[in-house]
Amino acid sequence: MAAPAALRGWRALILPGIALVGAVAAFYYPREKPAEEVGRAEAARLMNDLMSGKARVGGPFTLTDQYGSARSLADFRGKLVLLYFGYTFCPDVCPTDLLAIGRLIHALGREGETVQPVFVTLDPERDTQAILGNYATAFHPRFVALRGSEQETRRIATAYKVYYEKVTPPGSGTYVIDHTAFIFLLDREGRYVAFFPPGTTVERMAVMVREALAQPG
Repeated sequence: MAAPAALRGWRALILPGIALVGAVAAFYYPREKPAEEVGRAEAARLMNDLMSGKARVGGPFTLTDQYGSARSLADFRGKLVLLYFGYTFCPDVCPTDLLAIGRLIHALGREGETVQPVFVTLDPERDTQAILGNYATAFHPRFVALRGSEQETRRIATAYKVYYEKVTPPGSGTYVIDHTAFIFLLDREGRYVAFFPPGTTVERMAVMVREALAQPG
């Protein structure tokens, strides 16, 4: 599948961030054990699928929100969606990215009312409904936080080319989740348009979101 026309037109905006992907992979997948090398290979494959524009990215899904209601991607039809996969126990990457999403919506002013932020947890085992509700809305009051079963989470994350794995650091009694961290931009019909790599500035994202908002509905 060819890259979306809007994405091709915005390559000049995205390419500086793409250069970060190798560094991101090294940050998230630095370990040298053979089993984990397999994980890094899978992460690289998913990143290649995402960056090449040749693979299908995304698709419909239905999960449970922080209020216990079933929410599908179709519920947000008519709005652009900023979709992020992470977990609430994430020490730094997720809070930084979610804060950027909240700032982006604020920077868009009234246009931000037509942009829906959505957070999908990669850690449904620990991220309960109550935890998700308090967490996501701290970054923006309109955040919708979603969780599903382990199987649902894996299926949806893979559809969006998101790699993640549970890792227990040496000497720790609990696990963390290594994961790729991209903000996905979906159009008014829920179709994948582009992604923002880690470190993309709010100003750069605002340019691309405004371009998407200017597209015919």
